Parts: sequence; structure tokens; C-alpha cells
Amino acid sequence: MEPDEENGEDNGRRRAREAELEMRWVQGFTNRNVGFVNNKTICYPCGNYILFVDIETKKKTVLKCKNGHVGAFAVNGNSQVVAFSDQKLNPVIYIYTFPGLVKQSEIKGEAQLDYSLLAFSYMGPYLASYSSVPEFALSIWDWQENILLCSKSQPGVKVTSMSFNPMNWHQLCLSNENSLTVWNIERNDQEHHLKSKPVRLPAEDGSPMCKQDVFFSHPGIQDLYYGPVLPISAIAGLAGDEAETFRPKDDIQPSVHPTVHCWNATSDLYMGCEEGHFLAINAETLKASLLYYKPAQDTKERRRTKFRSFPLLCDDNLKKEEDKRKTQKPVLLAMAYHKDGLYAAGSDGIVHFYQIKGTHYQMDDSFDVSEPITSLVFSPDYNTLLVETDKGSVYVYQPSQNEEVITLLDACNDHFLSADFLTPGNKYCVSVAISGEVHVWLLEDGTFISKLCLNTQATAMGCCPSSCSVAVGTKVGHVYFIDVTKAETPRVVHRVLLSNLPVHHLQYDQSGQYLITGAAEGHIFILDARPSKLFQVLGYLVMSNEVLGLSAVYDVESELVEVMALLCPPDIKRARLEIFCLPTTITIDNDECIDERGMLKNCVIQKRQYELDYPLSSAVRQKNDTVYGYCNHAPFICKYHLAKKKTWKDVSVTLSEKKIPSNQFAPGFLHLSPNSQLLASVAKDGVLFIHEAVTLETVAQDNCHSYQGQGIGSVSFSLDGQFILVNGVDDGTLVCLKWNRTGGDEMKEATDYWRLILTVLNNLIYNENNVLMSMAEWNTATESLLESSLEKESQEVLQKKPSVEVTDEDSYHNLNILSTDEMTWLNQKVQKAIKEEIKKFADKRKELKKGIKKLRKTIQEMMYENEQVPDIERLDQQEFNLDIEEQERLQAESEQEVARVRKEIEMENLAKCYLRDIIKKECWDSMSIKGHAIKCFHAAYKVTNYPMKERSKEELEALERVLQLKKIESADLKIRKEIVEFQSQAVPSKEEGEKVEEEAVTDESTSNSLIGSLSAQFGGDTSILYNQMDLHTREEKINQIILLQDIIYKVKTAFNKEFYTVARQKEQEIARVKERNLRIQEIVEQLELQEEVWEPALTDDEIPEQALTVQDSEIKVEKYLTPQQRAKAEMMAKIEMERRLAALNSSRQRALYDMMGGVLEIKKEDILKIEIPPPPFVSKPDTLWNEEEKKVFKEYEKKVKELNEEREKYRKTLETELKKLQTSIQETTQTFDDTVSKLFERKVKSEMVIYQEELKINNLLYSLLLDEELSTREAGLNHFLDKKRKEKLSTAEAVQVARAQVDAYRETYDNLAAEDKILERGFKKEFSDVPAHHIDHLFKLYKRRPRAQKIKMHLDTANPYGDRPGSARAYKEALAHLMKAIDEMDDPENMPEGLDLPVWERFCLARRTKVESEQLVKRKALTLAEMQAFLQKRMDDDEKIRMDIEKILNELNMLREEKMRFQLDLTVQFLLKQGQVELESAAELIPDYTDAILLHKSVIEELNCTIRAQGEKKIASMVESKDFSKGIFQLEWEHKKMKMLMEDLNQRARDIQNLHVSRDHQLFLRILNYDSRITHQVSVMEQTLGVMDKLHKKKVKNRQKVFKDLEKRISLKEQANYKLSQELQEMLVSVSERRHIFEAADTQLASEKAAKEHYQDIVQRRQLMDLAKEQAQEISVLQAEVERLRMRTFPALFEMEY
Repeated sequence: MEPDEENGEDNGRRRAREAELEMRWVQGFTNRNVGFVNNKTICYPCGNYILFVDIETKKKTVLKCKNGHVGAFAVNGNSQVVAFSDQKLNPVIYIYTFPGLVKQSEIKGEAQLDYSLLAFSYMGPYLASYSSVPEFALSIWDWQENILLCSKSQPGVKVTSMSFNPMNWHQLCLSNENSLTVWNIERNDQEHHLKSKPVRLPAEDGSPMCKQDVFFSHPGIQDLYYGPVLPISAIAGLAGDEAETFRPKDDIQPSVHPTVHCWNATSDLYMGCEEGHFLAINAETLKASLLYYKPAQDTKERRRTKFRSFPLLCDDNLKKEEDKRKTQKPVLLAMAYHKDGLYAAGSDGIVHFYQIKGTHYQMDDSFDVSEPITSLVFSPDYNTLLVETDKGSVYVYQPSQNEEVITLLDACNDHFLSADFLTPGNKYCVSVAISGEVHVWLLEDGTFISKLCLNTQATAMGCCPSSCSVAVGTKVGHVYFIDVTKAETPRVVHRVLLSNLPVHHLQYDQSGQYLITGAAEGHIFILDARPSKLFQVLGYLVMSNEVLGLSAVYDVESELVEVMALLCPPDIKRARLEIFCLPTTITIDNDECIDERGMLKNCVIQKRQYELDYPLSSAVRQKNDTVYGYCNHAPFICKYHLAKKKTWKDVSVTLSEKKIPSNQFAPGFLHLSPNSQLLASVAKDGVLFIHEAVTLETVAQDNCHSYQGQGIGSVSFSLDGQFILVNGVDDGTLVCLKWNRTGGDEMKEATDYWRLILTVLNNLIYNENNVLMSMAEWNTATESLLESSLEKESQEVLQKKPSVEVTDEDSYHNLNILSTDEMTWLNQKVQKAIKEEIKKFADKRKELKKGIKKLRKTIQEMMYENEQVPDIERLDQQEFNLDIEEQERLQAESEQEVARVRKEIEMENLAKCYLRDIIKKECWDSMSIKGHAIKCFHAAYKVTNYPMKERSKEELEALERVLQLKKIESADLKIRKEIVEFQSQAVPSKEEGEKVEEEAVTDESTSNSLIGSLSAQFGGDTSILYNQMDLHTREEKINQIILLQDIIYKVKTAFNKEFYTVARQKEQEIARVKERNLRIQEIVEQLELQEEVWEPALTDDEIPEQALTVQDSEIKVEKYLTPQQRAKAEMMAKIEMERRLAALNSSRQRALYDMMGGVLEIKKEDILKIEIPPPPFVSKPDTLWNEEEKKVFKEYEKKVKELNEEREKYRKTLETELKKLQTSIQETTQTFDDTVSKLFERKVKSEMVIYQEELKINNLLYSLLLDEELSTREAGLNHFLDKKRKEKLSTAEAVQVARAQVDAYRETYDNLAAEDKILERGFKKEFSDVPAHHIDHLFKLYKRRPRAQKIKMHLDTANPYGDRPGSARAYKEALAHLMKAIDEMDDPENMPEGLDLPVWERFCLARRTKVESEQLVKRKALTLAEMQAFLQKRMDDDEKIRMDIEKILNELNMLREEKMRFQLDLTVQFLLKQGQVELESAAELIPDYTDAILLHKSVIEELNCTIRAQGEKKIASMVESKDFSKGIFQLEWEHKKMKMLMEDLNQRARDIQNLHVSRDHQLFLRILNYDSRITHQVSVMEQTLGVMDKLHKKKVKNRQKVFKDLEKRISLKEQANYKLSQELQEMLVSVSERRHIFEAADTQLASEKAAKEHYQDIVQRRQLMDLAKEQAQEISVLQAEVERLRMRTFPALFEMEY
């Protein structure tokens, strides 16, 4: 019990503290829906309050939410009630009546966090609420009885709008950004149930979306090849609840996005959407139809009220904007239904009036507010339309009177930033919004006085104590000074731009003399706050860190102002206070107190510094050096006492004297009252705490804001201590609080302090206000005056110094002075300091400029000379830069850039290496057989092998398991056959044996066709496969797939073996070609032919390993060497040079070269290079030669001739050998190309076999997949069936319960009806003592009933829904009217004459009882009808679920039949021969094989045998007929033959008679032995032929001898050539070594001498070679002539063998 008592005491103390402060008034704006609470009053939530505003008097009434921020909000103007929820755990809904603001009820639901929406029914005591996370529950309440009628949760569904049907409270509409749902409330006596019906919205383009049943299949669609057509959910593998609604992403068509909806008088809905469409929705059928615009014809346009136009646009632009608005569809955001039509508005800011007829509408514009409109609400009498914009402005419009739009609330563009009291602090207060809007309020009741918009973002605000001026700081660094001496017309009188940094703090001292401005980056500016000084900037100073707060203390006696700045350096994590003084000298002699750049001197301000023990977010200071701080990390308020410091360097940490905990959310800030007696603390929780400054005890608190609105933004005390202004951060609320205690000591001290201050500042305030009023209003013109003065000053500076040359730097400063539109105060000071420096150092600058010019000239001369020198001596341009520091900086930057680029390249290379390693690991290392290719030498064929990975252990185990299983099955089948054969004991006959043999032969020939592939011919073993006709089970199909994969692996392996054999053959062929090319290259060089030798080589496709190795030739850039690698390379080059120099110094090599040209033996290959030197006397004329010389010359000619002959023979020999080698290479490479072509054909066939097996695998996989889909579909249907059966149970139970309730209620109703009839029947019995003539008259009166009350229809009302009270309310009103009429009928004046009064009274009581019974029976009858309708709905639901169950069962049966058919209908692959059967006509071809049946071949063969036997019989008869016809044809032919013989003999006789006898004929006839003569001639010719044959053989022997001699010479020449090639290689090596030695040797003179000698040798040799060539040409000509003469004289024919 003790904790409860303590909590009770705390609550009591908190209530007592709250009672100390009274809420005086509240101002604020909201962008939430505003509603009418009656015909003349609107209300809207704002922060923790609900504001009620009279639209005529604009008087405000405030209702405060005691538990913080107002959550969901709703208002009902017909019942004059408001409902709102608080934002806390387990929120509560409060309902208050207006105007009394009495709490009607308090609803506690099951919401845990918050309510998002509330809505009242049009008439009746019903309230709908929708909670947010985690429930998302829709609840219906009877708010008068505080009863929850029903509730339904829909997890995860957010709702943005909710409304009751005004014509039927049993219907609601809920919408969000993606959907719209109509909810029906079904009633069963006292029970209520919620049923939802979603509306199918059209697509984004407005077209209707077709409804598809995605869960059930479509029986009309069949595919006999691919199997049954299944829903997409089964294909996706879904079997649960997702299968019912699953649709692929591509099939989902986005619908329109609702923005607003509205009910009409026929219970239909109008809806607007983001796409600009206008829709009508039938609430019963839930069908949405698009409404189309139809322009009005021959009608006057509705007058459009132009409330606000575009003042900144010209007429043309305004017309363009209007045309643009007309062409674009408005996005509707608000709707309100009226009896004349529909009012709607949206993003275009125009209120449109719609007249809807059918599917078309006509639209007129009512008025324009030029702001997006979010809400349209009619008053309960539908005479006033309320328009709310997105920023919170509210306008009133009366459609019936068509008046101008009235501005009710002109909201700010943003939230309140700060508020303060206007001097003297007891009449007006001023607030500023973040958008820069300044408002003036009447302090007494919060009446709005005036507004001034600065059109810039404000960051701080403060009111001057010495004048009626307000200072506003902005984000761009401006400070605006506003004159508020006339509160109705505030105006800007001055503006100063301190810096380009945003202004964060504005603080006046208590005397109103200084304005301390805190900007970003620790800048503090001191301004003179008096208008008489034109708000002069006195100076500035810079703190060490960002300024978190400012506090100023004014000493009246010394007239000294001390300013304290709060800092919190991040490095020390403690608060730091820096205090400086502002003496009066800074206003009297300002130039002596600041330096040339405007910074205050330290000797003047006497700055001192304090380090505190905690980091603070706010701090304030009293006059007695007491500082209060709000801790940043923990909610503590600390109190410090600052000791006097003698030196600036004294930085000891000041510890807090007192520390009290705060129940607020840190961080917060503190504010001290003007008399320093009260301390206010605020934070993000929104609670205001007032502490006593000395003891820090809490004297008052008020929950004026909340943490949902980010707490309190600013606090301000009035000077007299009576009022406190508090504004929120994000809730848009300004609250004025007033103290309730007026006679306390604190209030008296505050009043005395206020009077003292006014006494001191009264004259100053009066004078400054007069100056302030006389100041002109600031605008751009006044700002330009300042700029013109600055320009004049700059021109004066230029005129005073005409002799000084204007440099680029001077022009730069002058341009800065003249070009800037508005210069900051800091820049002005800098420019002024620069100008003074220019004046001061003008002569020195002149000297420096002259020196610079001279230096520039010298450098230019040096650069010119540098251009004239050779390139090797020329310097770079950057070496003439005399700025060494700049060179070093550029060098450092270049090195940094090089390092950065190198690092980036290294990281990029590392990434590429990583990617390369991954690709190599996946695509190369993992391959047991790498991918290779073989290309032909001459053809374009390329054959690749099959890259293969090593089979995993799991694959091998699975294969082994399947093979073992297959062996077991084969053994079992063999044993079964043996058992069957043993039991049969039947010996087949001879005919049956022959038949069996024939079948075996046939099976062998057709096995490939039945297997469906040719893999057996390419290395695959098909004997282990299952028969395609037997693959029924899932396990068999899986095993078949494993076996087919093994066959594919074997086929690839077999081909790879052949591939690598051919690959090795190509390597051998290339090696042979290279060997032959060596000899070909030698012959080409000897013959000096310009012919390239074909060198075959393996490409990268044939050697893929080359792609993984980077050759040096592929690198196009210079290789980067580390210093170690560079040193090693230099050392190796030096060693190589020494070795070559040593080789050049060999005396043996030099002697060999000098004596014999470096050759020990002259080889036969050098015969083409041998030159015979002519005799020296050849140069003399022939006539001067002696005999010896002639003899020598003959010998010389003989030698030359012999040498030429040898050369020609040797050349022909080389040509012959060259052709032979080339032919051999061509034949061998062509043979290899043929081999590759065969391998290519083998590859094509292997691919065909692999594709055949893969086709079988794909068919099996598809069958497995389809089997799995069928199983999934069956599971999904079973799940859906179970779900429906559960629903069937619940609906059946609901029907049973409802039927029982109806039966019970019907029984009650029957009893009541029977009792009512008994009352009527027992009337005469009850009044049997009354005379008979009175009985009849009384019975007529007993049966008479008063007339029913007619509902009065107000035809002149604008309400489209009429007066529709709720059912309970209507019943009560009708019953009251009836009872009132019965009371009138019971009046004794209506008593029949002669009837006693007691009897009349007894009669009236009986009649009243009868009327009450009738009314009760009627009410029960209505309830019974409602219950029967509810029962009928439950029966319909039960019947619908029963039909669904039947449909599911039919679907299941169809699916099982399809599954069975699919399992029996196998897909078999056959290998058929093509092109054997040709049809004469394509019409006979029937491509449809849907009715085809697969039969065994034996049936077809038996049928074929029968057909063949009948055919043989027919053929025999045809042969017999043919033979008979043949005999007839033969006789006819013989007859023709005899006729032709007769003609031939006759012709011969005629030829003999006419024959001409020649000489040969005569000789043949004359000589007796004509044959012997012929024989003699033949023998003579044979003898001649023998002689010629002997001669030919002799010539052949001679030629063979010559051929052998040539072969011997060839062999000798080959040996000599081989030796020469070796010597040539050695000589090439020595020549290259000498060349390198010569290039590396540092002997310039020796090299030049050797070069000259070498040049002379070359020239001499060139001359000799030219002479030799000329002689050689002459010799060749002579030799050709000799050869021609020889061939002409002695022709010879010989055959050369190749």
C-alpha cells in the first residue's frame, strides 16, 4: 500500500502545481481535418488542444487533452459532440459535448498504441474507430451507452479515410492508398457483425480489370503433349494459403490509387484517385465505373469566385497557367456532397462543382485559393462550406449566396519558431514562424492583430527592451529589425547582413542597449540595439567552438553588461563557459575598441573562461555569478558558482554546488525570469517546469506540449511576471499561461522589478520609439543607397592615387566592391582594411612592382634563350618557376596523386586478379578435361573437344547404386524366365525356332529405333537402360536419367580420346613442317627469292593455357621495376658487356677473319657467292696485250665459264629440291586436314547422339516436374478443401445458432401476439358490468388509434440526406408522440355521456395497456424480420461454401483422372529413318495424331505377312498373264524380223551391182598369197622397232649415270650447307656481340675512327659489287647466248626426277 500512497501523493502534488498556472489562450494551426461542431462553430486539433472557433465572431474556445497530444479526431455537427483520442499506451477515446465542453463518455478499447481514425455516424449514437499497429482493428461503438457493438481486425492494413453512409449507418467505407472497402454491419437482435466487401478498382488508365480465378484450372484448355494445364500457383510450388491469391508479378496490373471518397443520397460512392480519374461506385454491386466529362451546352457558366490569384505573374503567364490547369486532370483530395451537386477540390487549389448524370458529368469552377486543398466540409445546415488547405489555412464559402470567400484562419507556412513579449510586456506579444512570418497577438485574449512576412527562413527572434522593435535572424545571415510601435502595421525598418553564416541566437541585455547575435562556427556579433544608432554593428569575436547558448547580465550601477557563451568542445566532453564584458566605451569610441577588421580587442572585453564538470545543453546566469545548467546526457539541473579569475589561462574545472534530477527527456534548455527568481526548464517531453531559483524546488508545472510534437521550442517570461509564452517545436501551437496566485511574494517582487525597469527605461523607450517611428521602411531602394555610397568611396580611392599602377589584384578588390549586390559586414570590414593597407603601403608596392617587372623581363629573356638551345640542353617550362614552395607543393601534390592513382590501380588489379582467380577456379581448375580446339591447316574447319568436370563422389555413388540395382533387376528377370521355361517344358518346333531367330535378327536391327538414340555406336552402353515403355514410377525415371547422363559422359570421353590423338598428330605434323622449313629457308636465302616461308603454329584455341600466361610482347607499356630489380638488371648488363669485350680481344678470331674472312673451308653452298677476280691488265686495250697476257685472259674466261656453269647447275638443283619440299608439306598438311574433316563429322554425329540423350533426359525431367506440379496442385486443393470444411462447420454452427435464436424469438413474439389478441378478446368480459350501448361505443374507442406522426420534409433545406434520425431515436420519438396522443384521448372530455368516471379511467388504463402491447408486438416483429434476414444471409453463406466444396471435390476428381492418365500416357522417343516414304499428295498427310495408338510390331508384321501372301498370289497370276502376252509379242517380233531381213538382202544385191573396184581391191584379187605379203611387212616394222628400243635403253643408262653423279653432288652440297649454317650462326652471334660491345663501349674517338674506316670499306666494297654485278650480267648474257647456240647445234632431251 505504501507505493500506492506515494503515487497518490505525487499525483496530488502534480495537480497542485498545474493549478498554479492557468492557460490563458492558445493559438495554432493544423493541417488535419477541420469540422463543424454546429452551424456557426468549427473545431480542429492543435497539439495538446482542440480549438473551437466561431466563424462569425472568430472567438476561440479551448479544450485541453489532459494526457498529452491529441491523436485521432472526429466531430459530429448534428449531435454537437467531438471525439478524440490521446497518444499514450492503451489510448482512450474521449467524447465531449459543445458548447458546455462536458465529457460525455470515455471509451477504453483494446488498442495498445494509437488510434489512427475516428468517425461518427450521420445520425445516431455510433462511433467507428480504427487502431494502428499492432491491431489494425475496426470497432463500432455506441458512445452514448459506452458499449462496444462489434470489432474486426485486419492485420497489416493501414486506412487513411473512413466514413459512415449518411443514408444507412450499417454501411461504412474504408480506403487507403491502394484499395477501397465497404463494410456492412449485420444485426441479429443485440448482436452486431462486421462483413467486408472489397471494391474491384479499375486499372491506372481507367480500363476495367477482368476478374480471373487464379486458383481453379480451366477445363476448356487442353494440351495433349505437355500434359494438363495447371494454375500458376501449382507451377510455382505453392500449396498453402498463398496458392489462393498468388499471381505472377508480370500479371499484376496496378489499379488506381484512391485519394478521397464521398457518399451520395442514393448510397453510392464517388471516388477520386491520384491518376486524375473520377469514379462512381455502386455500394450494392461494388462495381466501379469511370465518369466522363461532358461540357455544358448553351448554359451559363457558374460564376467563379477568384479568391487568390498569382500576383507575381503577368497576364500572359496567368493565361498560360490557367490553360495548363484546364488541360491537366486535377487530383481530387477532398469531396463534399450537396443537394445541388458535388463539390470537390485537390492539388490545383480550385473548388470544382460537379453535376453528375449517369456516366457523365459537367464541371464548373467555384473559387480558387491557389493552394492544395485537403478537406471540404459542409455545416450541419449545408449552408456553409469549409475549405482547408494543406498548410492549415481555413476559408469559408456559402454556395447558396455565392459570396466571396472569407479567410477564417491564415496559417503559417511552417511551425512557430519563437515568441516573446513586446515592450513594455503587458499588452502585445510577437511570434515568428520558421518560414519567416511574424505575427502580433493581443496578450489579454490572444486576438490576432497583424502579420508580416519576411519571405525567408527564420532561425531566431528577440524583442528589444528599450523600444518596440523586434529582431529576427535568418538562415542566410541577415538580421531584420521590425518596427512594432503600431501593432496593426508592423514594418521592416532595417536589415543588416552580418556574415554568410546562419544566425542561431539573438539576445538583448536587460537595458536594451546591446543585441548579442550568435552565428555558426562560434561567431558572436555585438550590435547597438537602439534605433537612434541605426542598429550599428559594434564588433564581433570568435569563440573556440560552436555557441550553444547566450546569457546577458546587466549591472545597473556600473552600466556594465556581461555576456556568457556556452560551449561544449567535443574533445574534452565537458561544458565550457566564456564570459566577456561590454563596457560603454564600445558605443562611445568604437574605433578604439576594435581592430581594423572589426574584431573586439581582448583588453576591452576582458574575456575569461570556465570549465564545468558536465556537458550542458543550456545555461543561464544570475547577477551574483550563479550559473544554472541543464545536463546534456542525463536529466539533471546543475547549479554552479563562478569564482573571480585573475588570468585567462586559469582553466580549473568548476564543480556543481547543487544537482537536482529532472523528470524530463534530455536534452533540454533553461530560461530565467527577468527578476532572476524563477527558473524554467523544458525538454522534448513538452512539460514546462518552473523552479524557485535559489532552492531549485518545483513551484509549478504544465503539460502544454507533448513529445509527439518534439516538445517545447521556446519559453518567455513577461517583464511583470504575470504571463509565460510557450511554443511547441512541431505541433504548431503557441500557448499563453498566466499565474493564478496574484498576491504572493513572487508576484509582488516581479511587479516591483517591472516597475523599476520601466522607471529606468521609460525615457529611453519613449525616445527610441519616436526615432523608430520616424525611420523609413526598409526596401531594396534603401539598400541600393548603401551600395552607391560604397561605389563613391571606391572611386575616390582611385582618384586620390592616379600615379600608382592598377594591377590585377587592385582590380580584383575594386570589382569585389562594385560587383556584389549585398556585402556582409565582415566583408565590408575586410575591404576597408585592404583599402587602408593599399594607402599605407602604396610606395612600397610601387617599388615591388618595378622589381617584379625587372625580374619578369629577365626571366622572359632566359626563356627566350632557352628556346634557342638544342633539345638536350633545353630546360622544362616548370623549371623557370621561381616559387620554390609552389614547386614543392606541386611536387608533393603530384606524388600524392601518383600514390593515389597507383593505389587505385593496385586495388583495381587486385579486384581483377580476384575475379580472374574465381573464373579460373570455376571454369578452368575445376575441369578435369580442359577445352581445346583443332584447326585445319588450309580449310576453315575447327573442331573442339568436350570440356568435362570430374564427377563428384555423390554422382559416382548414385551411378554405382543404379547399376547395382539394374544388375539385381536383370538377374531377377532372368531367374523368372528360367522358372517359366522350366514349368512350361515345351520344346519349340522347327518353324517356331526359325521364327524366334528371325525375331532376334529383327530385334537387333530395330533396337536402335526403340532405344531412341545411336549412343551405342559412339561409346555408350545402352543395354543397361530401362525400356522406355516401362518408365512409370518416379524412381525408375530418376534412375534412367542417371544412366543417360553416364552414357553422355562415356560418349564425350570416347570422342575426347580421338580428339587428343588427332591433336598429337597435328603437333607431329607441325614439327615435320618446321624441319622442312629450315631447309626451305636456306634454299630461299641462297636463291635470293622474295618468298615468305609458311610457318604453321598452334593458336590460342589449340593451346588454351597461353591465355593464362601474359607474354612480354603483349605488354605495351614499360615495365615498372623496383629499385632492387633495377640494380640487378644494371649489374647483369655490365657483366654481359665485359664478356663481349673479352671475346672481341681474342687474337685467334681476329687472325681468322683477316686471313680467310673468318672461314676455314669453302663450302659448296658458297659457289653462288664466289667471284673470280679479273687480271690486272684488263683495263688496258686489247692491242697492247702480249701473248702471256692473252693466254692468261683465255684461262680467265675459261674459269669464268666453268664457274657460271656450276652456278646454273647448282641453282637448278636447289629449285628442284624446293619444289619437292613444298609439295611434300602440301600433301602432308592436306592429309591432316582430311583427318580433321573426318573428326569434325564425328563431332557432329556425337553432338547428335548427345542431343538425343539430352532430349530423353528433358522429357523425363518434364514428366517429373509435371508429376510434382500435380502433387502440389492436389495438396493445394486438399488444403483449400480443409479450409472450406472448417468454414462450413463454422457457418453451419452460425446457421444453427441463428435458427435457434430466431425460433426462440419467434416463440416470444407469438406469445406476445397471443397475449395481445387475448387483451382484445377479453375487453367485453372485462367491461361486462357496463351497459351494452356503452360497450359498443367503448369498443370503438378501444380500437381507435391516433394518427401517426408524419416526417416533415423541409423542402428549402440544402441537406441532401434529409433528417434521418437513427432507428432507436426514431422509435423513441414515435412512441413519445403516440403516448402524448393517448394522453389527449384519455381526457375526460372525450368520455361518452352517461359513463362513470371510474369506468372511464379503467377503460383508459386498458386502452393504454393495449397500445403498449401493440407497440411491443410491432417492435418485436421488426426485430424478428431483422433476425430472419440475418438467418437468411447465414444460410446463403453456408450454401455458398457448400457449393465451393462441391466445386473443389469435382476439381480433385478431375485432377486425379488427369494424373492417372499422365502416368499411363508415356512419352517415348523413336529413332526413325527419314526420306523412305514419300507421299504423292500432301492432302493425304494427316498431321493430327491425337487419336493414334502405339502398337507392337508383331501385330503389324502379322498383318504384313497376310498382305504379302495375298500379294504373292496376285503377282503369280499377273506373271502368268504376262508370259502369255509375252508369247504373242514374240511372234509379232519374229514376223517383223523376217520382213527386215528381206529388205536387207535386197539392199545388198543392189550394192553389189553398183560396187566401184579400186587398186587395192584389184591387188587383193590378183595376188594369191596376200596374207604372207602382209606378214612380211609386219616383220620389217618389228625389226625397226627393236633397233629403236636398243637406242632408247642406251640413252636411259647414260641419263641414270648422270643422275647418280648429281645425287652425289647434292649430298656433298647438303653437308657443306649444314656446316656453313652452323658457322653462320656462330658468326651471327659474334656479330651481335660485337655490335652490343660497340654500342656499350664509351670510346667515342675510337668508334668514330672505326666508323670512318668501316665506311670506306663499305664504299669500296659497294663499288666492287657494282662492278661484279655488271660483269655478272655480261657473263650471264654471253652464257645464255652460248647455251642457245649449243642447244641449237646439239639438242638434248633429258627428264628430271623430282
